[in-house]
Amino acid sequence: MKKLIYLALLLIIVYSVSLTGCGNSTEKTTGVKTKAKELTFSWNKDIGDLNPHNYSAQMFAQGLVYEPLVTYAEGGKIEPCLAEKWDTSPDGREITFTLRKGVNFSDGTEFNAAAAKQNFDAVLANAQRHEWLELINQIEKTEVSGDYTLKVYFKNAYYPALQEFALIRPIRFLAPTGFPENGQTSEAIKKPIGTGPWVLSEYKKDEYAVFTRNENYWGTKPKLEKVIVKIIPDGETRVIAFEKGELDLIFGSGVISLDSFKQLKESGKYETKNSGPLSTRVIAMNSNKGATKDLPVRQAIQHGINKQAVINGIFYGTEEKADTLFSSNLPYCDLKLKPYDYNLEKAASLLDNAGWKQADGKEFREKNGQALELELCFDSTDNIQKSAAEAMQGDLKKLGINLKLIAEESQAYNQRQKDGNFNLIFSETWGVPYDPHSLCSSMRKPSHADYQAQSGLSMKPEIDKKIEEVLLSTDEKTRQELYTYILKTLHEQAVYLPISYRTNMAVYHKNLSGFKFLSTQYDVPLTDIDIK
Repeated sequence: MKKLIYLALLLIIVYSVSLTGCGNSTEKTTGVKTKAKELTFSWNKDIGDLNPHNYSAQMFAQGLVYEPLVTYAEGGKIEPCLAEKWDTSPDGREITFTLRKGVNFSDGTEFNAAAAKQNFDAVLANAQRHEWLELINQIEKTEVSGDYTLKVYFKNAYYPALQEFALIRPIRFLAPTGFPENGQTSEAIKKPIGTGPWVLSEYKKDEYAVFTRNENYWGTKPKLEKVIVKIIPDGETRVIAFEKGELDLIFGSGVISLDSFKQLKESGKYETKNSGPLSTRVIAMNSNKGATKDLPVRQAIQHGINKQAVINGIFYGTEEKADTLFSSNLPYCDLKLKPYDYNLEKAASLLDNAGWKQADGKEFREKNGQALELELCFDSTDNIQKSAAEAMQGDLKKLGINLKLIAEESQAYNQRQKDGNFNLIFSETWGVPYDPHSLCSSMRKPSHADYQAQSGLSMKPEIDKKIEEVLLSTDEKTRQELYTYILKTLHEQAVYLPISYRTNMAVYHKNLSGFKFLSTQYDVPLTDIDIK
């Protein structure tokens, strides 16, 4: 009997070893390595320091680690996130948030009202840095009124408050253990520790970042275990890496040329998708510098660019032509403004009447002996901006305008937006949940191209005054009238040349499933993605 039992055990062991050996053998035979649930994609810039209260990090990366009190869902609905519910006082000057229980930061520290207040205090201590966002200017104080109850008091009723609590920055929540000793996150943080579904586990500046799944996450955990972000500034290099299987996903806007996107799509080897319209791609024209100070010059440029040809020939129809700064489906933005049509004859007439004449034998127009030369600045890492800029250069040459293209790395390009060192510069609106209120708020400060583009307008003080009034308005009719004045004036003054409604693109291998675009343009939709 003992011999039979011994033989049976021996057979089981031999069978088990045999099964294990088959597995290894199959892998060696086929050359297919069993891959963990990890996804690799690339970004054109380093992810930055992941400080949730500053602006030096890439927004998508901040969104992986940190969460808001509320989120902006499809259709403009505000939904609970770290706050389970909220109550707004009748006068609109107090919001009481009931925080979600059972939420921990990724290091195990509890998220509660005290931790939330610590984050608010750090942001408010650096309020000047955030003055572009009226939400921060309007917060008077916060108060912990229970372990999971936080009250936010406002100086005035502020209608976009909940939408702006959903923004990626600056009101998101760092663990107390991540704060520096002096509590001033404006200077630095110890470590990026949030409540979000991902944890930064490895990082090498300008090379890569590795995010692993937060096993303490309170919500639905991602199907993936790990996400690797490779920093690849060049779009064509990114395409080659994707085709070699070094990347699983290409995502974003301008990350590869639309020629490459078309080629990958037509190969039939990969899945390709475009999101719906997310924001507006525009050229900001500086009303306070050189020839673009003149309204007729700005109007002539509006009429002189063949946007439909750009849409057809460069965007291959992936983006729709835009005629106004904000899409008409945004609140308060359906104003039926008359578009600037493509009309070279009208454009030429505007320039002639403004004194910009084209003399015989001269390639470009002149006025008082000065040639009509303008600079168009764009981000050298954005493949779409470069192609569109070249098309515009050709269009304006037909009008006798010498458009010089200035390609610069992101930091220098952003600095030009702030200091106004441009005639024309690529810009964009920010989409939901920013538009139109947050972008209009920022127009009053030299934080983006908008302030400088408008700075030469005689009615700029009135525009800023109306923006302040609209953000604090409590009556719908008054609010609509104020937005109508602001947006109609900017349209008539021709400081924005809308090009198209921006979309995000995605290209991925066919072993990837669960991909779907989100309602905002800054979030990379990783939660539902799986790899076979």
